Amino acid sequence: MINLNLPQKWASKIQELPILSKFSPAVDVEFSLEQKAGFLASQKIALETAAEIANLIQEGWTEFQTAKLYETALHDKGVNSFFHKPFVWFGEHTRFDGYKKYKDFQPSQRRIRPGEAIILDAAPIYNGFISDIGYSCSLGKNQDVEKAKTFLISLKAAIPEIFMSEKNGSVIWEKIENLILESGYDNIHKLYPLSVLGHRVHQSREEGSALTHLHFGWQSYWTLISRGVFGQLLSPNFEGNLKGLWAIEPHIGGKNFGAKFEEILVVDDSGAHWLGEEEV
Repeated sequence: MINLNLPQKWASKIQELPILSKFSPAVDVEFSLEQKAGFLASQKIALETAAEIANLIQEGWTEFQTAKLYETALHDKGVNSFFHKPFVWFGEHTRFDGYKKYKDFQPSQRRIRPGEAIILDAAPIYNGFISDIGYSCSLGKNQDVEKAKTFLISLKAAIPEIFMSEKNGSVIWEKIENLILESGYDNIHKLYPLSVLGHRVHQSREEGSALTHLHFGWQSYWTLISRGVFGQLLSPNFEGNLKGLWAIEPHIGGKNFGAKFEEILVVDDSGAHWLGEEEV
């Protein structure tokens, strides 16, 4: 998940100007096989650790303590810094209903109950490579969450073709939203700051994340600002260059719950594919 240190209403008005993404500097859009392997390793650590933490969650755990455990587990595996530290949401919080300020997204003291939806979201910097993942599950059986995850699998399969058939980021955003709505779900990433469907990932310096704001390390703000913020964010009005590596995060909502995935999509001259679906 991406965030900015701007008032949300003001930031949303700014991102309605497509020219900002169209003329943002196009940097870091070509990556070597070795670099892609680095991003893939970062992504694998984040996803595997999310699955491990999800299997440990017990009734009564809070979002905050779960996020801290996830962070500690990533540190234990060699992660020294973060694009953003782990977010965790339980139950109705997975829909972001009523969220109006950036601090609303922070892990809270809300406790998990049996059968409720869970989302874990983390963006580690591992060996200098940023990844960003989203992992959905539930505490015990939840047929609605499983059905939503099945839809997300089909949506994930469709996204590369949408990127290959469309050259305009705003059209891509709209097509993915339409698939979500046609399937009977709400578009929850529309509620994200700037309504982002995804953001670019890059190599980054690995100095520790002691300097953070709203769960985001200084590297995240520098990565975005130094490269031209709006060219880094796949918002509803994006019209810039689509080549590069994108952390794509469609987030859907059902009744009293949400679900999402987030993984890196490679967009280059040959088309679009999920990172790891080619030899690296």
